[in-house]
Amino acid sequence: MPYTLADIAQLVDGSLHGSATVPVTGVAVLADAKAGEITLIDNADKAARLGDVTAAGAIVPRGVPCAKLPTIEVDDIHAAFRRLVMLFRPPRQAKRIGISPRAAISEQARLGHDVDVHPGATIAEDVEIGDRCTIHPGVQILPGCKVGAGTTIFPNVVLYEGTIVGRDCTLHSGCILGAYGFGYKFVDGRHQLASQFGWVELGAAVEVGACSTIDRGTYGPTVIGEGTKIDNLVQVGHNCRIGRHNMLCSQVGIAGSTTTGDYVVMAGQVGVRDHVHIGRGAVIGAMSGISADVAEGARMLGIPATPERDQKLIQGTIAKLPELRRQIKALQAAVDALQGASHAGKHAA
Repeated sequence: MPYTLADIAQLVDGSLHGSATVPVTGVAVLADAKAGEITLIDNADKAARLGDVTAAGAIVPRGVPCAKLPTIEVDDIHAAFRRLVMLFRPPRQAKRIGISPRAAISEQARLGHDVDVHPGATIAEDVEIGDRCTIHPGVQILPGCKVGAGTTIFPNVVLYEGTIVGRDCTLHSGCILGAYGFGYKFVDGRHQLASQFGWVELGAAVEVGACSTIDRGTYGPTVIGEGTKIDNLVQVGHNCRIGRHNMLCSQVGIAGSTTTGDYVVMAGQVGVRDHVHIGRGAVIGAMSGISADVAEGARMLGIPATPERDQKLIQGTIAKLPELRRQIKALQAAVDALQGASHAGKHAA
């Protein structure tokens, strides 16, 4: 079905500036937009770039002028553009398949209503799967696990024994919950593995990214709080207790027995030592190293991490070191010259 800019403006409840009859055949981000497609800018600073594209028009924040391209001003850029993406590229609807006969499911497992279990999944004894769950191919759910209603587990996820997953969680491909914690004692010349009697417990609406790992506790649980989102390639060590609604970005590594408050953010590649506490609402900048407790609401940066303001001063000072070195060498040369002149005067006298 053909659309015009007028149709698009009405669909997203926007204000059109430019020709209403321009046809729209698709949707694309700014870097990829071609003739006939509608694009977006989410920042007024990018408005000048609209003059370099051949798109049919652009979704823009209210108050952003552009004389070179028709625009549709909206209150919420991404909500509007999401509607257009779904219009022109509707997402593939997942087909309900029920319980595949090619899945290996123990007779002692208990499955709720409207559960999909794909071919190649394995569900062991004493496992409980809640209503409306989807278990994709290659998933391994070991004995004693519990999976809450509405949870989706993507291919090749492994849940070790006793793992508890809350309702409406999303576990992306290749993540592993409940592997042994990395705790050892050195006994008689050998590394002896610590007890592994604990488990992993996820609250409701937790998301765990692809190939992330969460280790089981030694005696009790490793806990991930409700609503926390974990990116790809994140490691959470044994006995950690992560608060509610945390954001752990890619390649974060958290050593054992660390705790966090609610609404903590750790940017990419943050490293956290064991047995520390990060307070509620703290923000840890990318590649920071946390070696001590972090106060509530603190913003930390650097290795070792210090308050963001202090770290920026440190980095600014480091950037000036080459110039300071030149100044010191010049001052030293001036001092040497003065000393030489003084010695020469004494000898002449």
